[in-house]
Amino acid sequence: MGQAVPVFAPKPLQIRSIDLDRPWAWLARGWQDMRRNPGVSLAYGVVAAVTSYLLTLGLIWADMLYLLLPLAGGFLLVGPILTVGLYEVSRRAEEGLPTGLGEAILAFRRNALQIALMGVVLLLLWFFWVRTAALLFFLYFGLEPPSVENLIVETFFTADALPFLVIGTAVGALFAFVAYSLSVISVPLLLDRPEASIIEAVAASVRAVQSNFVPMLLWGLLIVVFIAFGLVTLYLGLVITLPLVGHASWHAYRDLVLSGEDAA
Repeated sequence: MGQAVPVFAPKPLQIRSIDLDRPWAWLARGWQDMRRNPGVSLAYGVVAAVTSYLLTLGLIWADMLYLLLPLAGGFLLVGPILTVGLYEVSRRAEEGLPTGLGEAILAFRRNALQIALMGVVLLLLWFFWVRTAALLFFLYFGLEPPSVENLIVETFFTADALPFLVIGTAVGALFAFVAYSLSVISVPLLLDRPEASIIEAVAASVRAVQSNFVPMLLWGLLIVVFIAFGLVTLYLGLVITLPLVGHASWHAYRDLVLSGEDAA
């Protein structure tokens, strides 16, 4: 008789239950990582700020400034895939290893295919969000958007814009929550465990949010606050807030997913 072949998937990764105060500890550890490796950390922040300026100038040139807020909000959707190098800095710091900019940029090679697939998923979600936001904008303001000079006033400070703001915020929050649930620990997990697949990583991320809903909701709100601060300071704040959130996200993953020794 032939040998039986197991058909069941490997045992799912085990998720730890955490207290409400853990997100603050992640930020503290993220700050420590920034201080240990300020060169790479601030380089990521500077690139984010410069890219934001170029994107804004491009939208002004194309007379599409009305897409600025959806694109800025979309930054939260794809952020986890853009900060893989920061996760690598924190991962290597745990092992007592220094990390140069080249090592951070090439960190995705540890699990290139699965990280790339995760990036595709988040980019598709981002594109879908931008298209949805543009559709909502044209439904409320017609095919002739307000001029650059009147855009802020007509979008935020008129009674007619209130339904647009309410519905747009609700739809954007839904997109953000879906992306957050899928990616909050999946990208650092794929980096840390080269044998892991996108299916395992996403499943672990969703379970982490479900099992620790209130602490993870707090962590999501903190991410929004820090990134929003970076945006409203004319992108200068991103130089600090982006790497801080990136490093802290690594520690969120390490806190939430049991290691092999802990799970045994």
